[in-house]
Amino acid sequence: MRLSVVVPVLDEAQRIGQRLAELRSIAGVDEVVVVDGGSSDGTTDVVRRAPGVRLIAAPRGRGTQLNAGARAAHGDVLLFLHADVSLPGDVATWVARTLADPAVVAGAFRVRTIADEGPGWLGPLLRLADLRSRVTRFPYGDQALFVRRDVFERVGGFPDQPLMEDVELARRLWRVGAIRTVPVVVRVSGRRFLAHPIRAVVAMRVFPLLYRIGVSPARLARLYGNPR
Repeated sequence: MRLSVVVPVLDEAQRIGQRLAELRSIAGVDEVVVVDGGSSDGTTDVVRRAPGVRLIAAPRGRGTQLNAGARAAHGDVLLFLHADVSLPGDVATWVARTLADPAVVAGAFRVRTIADEGPGWLGPLLRLADLRSRVTRFPYGDQALFVRRDVFERVGGFPDQPLMEDVELARRLWRVGAIRTVPVVVRVSGRRFLAHPIRAVVAMRVFPLLYRIGVSPARLARLYGNPR
């Protein structure tokens, strides 16, 4: 198994260096492709200084950037990683173990959401995000989704839409095989959740339902605001 990690970025200069250093230390990660969506804060300079990392550019938009990274990657398994998500050191072992079952086409991890500035009064709300990752059949992007490359291409990759691109990909994948949730966690920054806790809870609990009953991603994006 050759594992490629694809990381979409937009103005992540404060985080991407640490993330790339972590990835270099993980055995079994064969390739890292960073896809910049037009950063203006020095993100690309940080990436260029990282040994062994490929940097490409794509139009802004998480789905668009992830698809561009998938096309540029050479691995037969693609793992899509947000810049504020930290992988476990044995990630490659878990990916290989999960995909050893031919009926499984993709997998994702449980999340452990961390308050960057330390625990605060909103800290308990972060457990809501963690709980969702344990029960959903449609993993979100922060769960470090990994997928067989041939299946990813067969279902058409991520859709070109402003929100719910991860849920839609999961729906497509379930039509051709199973998605398994790995019983270990990735560590996720709670920065966006804690910045807008009410919006985050609504997005987690209500938006997927609205999407499944036919509300368009464009309308959901307008309700949500900047999805970054």
